[in-house]
Amino acid sequence: MDKITIRSDRDTDYTFLYKGQETVLKAGGILSIAGGLDDVVLPTCAMKIIQNLIVIKQDVPKVHKKEDFEK
Repeated sequence: MDKITIRSDRDTDYTFLYKGQETVLKAGGILSIAGGLDDVVLPTCAMKIIQNLIVIKQDVPKVHKKEDFEK
């Protein structure tokens, strides 16, 4: 991939690494990276990938075990 676009659908800022530097994608923001994904490290989160577009979604809620609800 030569150029990628990253879009945030989150209510909060999303922090990732680009060329070893911490980079912040503001909530609802969009940015393009000309060099592709070679220098990008995205932390684990819910995301949707459509060709050269990566959509960062809200964090997935914690899955509770049955024991969490029993008293």
